[in-house]
Amino acid sequence: MNASRHYDVVVLGRSLGALLAAALLARREFRVLLLGQGELPPRYRVTGRVLARRSCNLLAATSPVFRRVIQELAQTQKFRRLTTPLDPMFSYVSSSVRFEVPPDIDLFTREIEREFPEVRQPIAEFYADISRLNGIADGALERESVWPPGTLFERLETGRSAAALPSIQESDPDFPLLDRLPQDHPFKSVARLPAFFACHYGIDEKSLPPLALARLHGAWTRGVHSLVGGETALEDFLIDRIQAHGGVCRLRSRASDLVIRRGKVVGIREDDDEELVGTEAVVSNMSGEALAELSDGDGVTKKARENWPRVEVVGGQFLVSLRIDPEAWPAPLGQESFVVPKAPELPTLHLSRLPDGDDLEGEPKSLLLLARAIVPDPMLDRLLGAREAVLASLREVLPFLDRHLWLVDSPNDGLPAWLYEETPAGRVRHTLERVHLPETQSAPEPMQPRLAIKPLGYLGLSGEPVRGPVPGTYLLGPTVLPLLGQEGEILAATSVVRILTSRDTKRQKRRRLMWNKMET
Repeated sequence: MNASRHYDVVVLGRSLGALLAAALLARREFRVLLLGQGELPPRYRVTGRVLARRSCNLLAATSPVFRRVIQELAQTQKFRRLTTPLDPMFSYVSSSVRFEVPPDIDLFTREIEREFPEVRQPIAEFYADISRLNGIADGALERESVWPPGTLFERLETGRSAAALPSIQESDPDFPLLDRLPQDHPFKSVARLPAFFACHYGIDEKSLPPLALARLHGAWTRGVHSLVGGETALEDFLIDRIQAHGGVCRLRSRASDLVIRRGKVVGIREDDDEELVGTEAVVSNMSGEALAELSDGDGVTKKARENWPRVEVVGGQFLVSLRIDPEAWPAPLGQESFVVPKAPELPTLHLSRLPDGDDLEGEPKSLLLLARAIVPDPMLDRLLGAREAVLASLREVLPFLDRHLWLVDSPNDGLPAWLYEETPAGRVRHTLERVHLPETQSAPEPMQPRLAIKPLGYLGLSGEPVRGPVPGTYLLGPTVLPLLGQEGEILAATSVVRILTSRDTKRQKRRRLMWNKMET
């Protein structure tokens, strides 16, 4: 059967990495089709009020990889209008510590002297090591190359860039990081917790190796940016770039299966349609196993069957979205905060105060909050009490929370939304079944997974390779570089783009003739 429609590349997914890859490929004159693959939009409505499925901080804004992508898309100035730097960059709250990290170095020094005067010197040395290590990493990422490398040429090319980086699988005496601090000192949690929530790896904050800790904590302390309009604005921005260069976006469609001929992908079927959509490459943010399932195992190479890394889901990110009165939010608390409750059985939270969503006319203004907790794999099947546990942790920061609630919902537990009504006796809670929420699913929505990779790959940072298990397929999701979080997804996306571009010498020649360093 011949394909009546043909695209150079089909991209599956609506994650940041998938959208960036599609925008870059369209910019480089590839015919691109982007399918949402059933992924839900970042926001949804309950009784007219906007709630969030994901937080919208942009930790990779200072990464040289992301800056290079935005520069190639010629959108640096427009992107600056979409983001605002945070001050403080994040706050840390526990029963014994109140600490924030402002961008101003003098204010940060005073904060250390106020909260941790006894370990000022080890903390200063920790940030000196972080700065030095991230300087080396920035130099390695300045040039476009493939991470993780696959072929011999790629290993040589990437190896030249990464030669100065220490391996996280070895103890490097030049980067002791937190070893200078006393055992169980609270600042260790201040350093580890933001990095832990920023990656896709593991369920224990102490398991992060030094290189990943340095890169992720550095992302939180070199300038965190909030997206004006939330993740929806970033998604719209990138879709506009894809379409401006001739790409096609169908976020509500999915590839129901891959079509394999002679051991290579030659097309997809969209939404179970019998008509074939031809393509030379399929790029996905799914895992390699999930991508192989689309072809029913057909075309999977012998090497992939025998040597593919083992990807195990060991937990997930449980989210609770809330609408509260603005006066309930303490003024000194940062827009991004980490909350460690006193009771050890309660979950540690990453709390985001998101840009204001739509408020209903005639009703009081409310703040939109998103609380994230990491839950282990055994808890995935018993999430019925997770929402209450998150609220219990939140009450340690907002002790009068119940007086100021308007709406509470979690897309991950499948329970009814909680709506609050003002009465003379206080606010009374009502429930709204999910069948009455048109923008959500009646069943629990899948959580963003926390992964364990065995064995870890290149430099101890990588999981699955960017080349998929079926020839002609490519991966750019969180399974590729799980220890680098958002930057890892962007790095995987640019790696896939480089592989696909290097295969097309004619387009490369045209790009060299047209290349201009100045953005237009």
